[in-house]
Amino acid sequence: MILETVDTLQEISKTDFQNKYFKPQKPLLIKGFAKQWTAYDKWNLDYIREKAGDQIVPIYDNRPADAAKSSDDPVMKMKMKDYIDVIKSKPSDLRIFFYIITDRLPELLKDFTYPDLGIKFFKRLPTLFFGGSEAHVLMHYDVDLGDFMHIHFGGKKRILLFDQKQNEFLYKVPLSVHTIEEIDYENPDYEKYPALKYAKGHEIYMDHGDALFIPGAVWHFNRYLEPGFSLSLRALPNRPSKFVSMLYHVFVMRFTDKLMRKIFKAKWIKYKEDLAYKNSHKALQKKL
Repeated sequence: MILETVDTLQEISKTDFQNKYFKPQKPLLIKGFAKQWTAYDKWNLDYIREKAGDQIVPIYDNRPADAAKSSDDPVMKMKMKDYIDVIKSKPSDLRIFFYIITDRLPELLKDFTYPDLGIKFFKRLPTLFFGGSEAHVLMHYDVDLGDFMHIHFGGKKRILLFDQKQNEFLYKVPLSVHTIEEIDYENPDYEKYPALKYAKGHEIYMDHGDALFIPGAVWHFNRYLEPGFSLSLRALPNRPSKFVSMLYHVFVMRFTDKLMRKIFKAKWIKYKEDLAYKNSHKALQKKL
């Protein structure tokens, strides 16, 4: 893969952000962005454990989705305090997905403010994502195609970003928002997946308090290098064409895929991944 650094700043004005990053849909890393918030000093795993320790939360790990299921169910449920104890005490791939602050721990809402960068955030869904030091999230782009700010707390985190122009080199699975699940983006197998060599993207390392602007429909792979969690502040698609595409993704593509998974199970998954490989092989041949 051809990985470059992303533009990195300490601060930025609303005008510059709109003109240089939001309108052209270009990612940006803002170092120490959360220093302006109460959350910067307070938000760590111990604080979350104190506030939400007895809550029962769904837990996921690095295993690919079960082809026999039409939805991605958690691997287990446990108390938040037990989960945090596990990821703090040893290497772990356990993670919490889409913890909605408004529903689960609304008192956290007073610890941060929405960035004044000209983005119309969807304030119903500020969400937290947690992970142990071995946890990662499969390469994907969000089905709602919304822009979002991703603010990290705790230990280091590595993120890879690719725009939609890289689809054919990433082994995109048809009727899905992910690539072939077997691909290891930390140690890519270029013999098995040679088209990956030509995928152009960005590599970002995040520390406590850093904020990353990720434009809608941008592919992202998240890897927790140390235990931590991230806050995601989302916006609805900002252009009519993207809004229409979002409706297709959510109500047509996702429904069709779930139905086919329910009917054909593993055969449907294999068919799509075989097609993804063939499509990327064709792109590779054109490149060569």
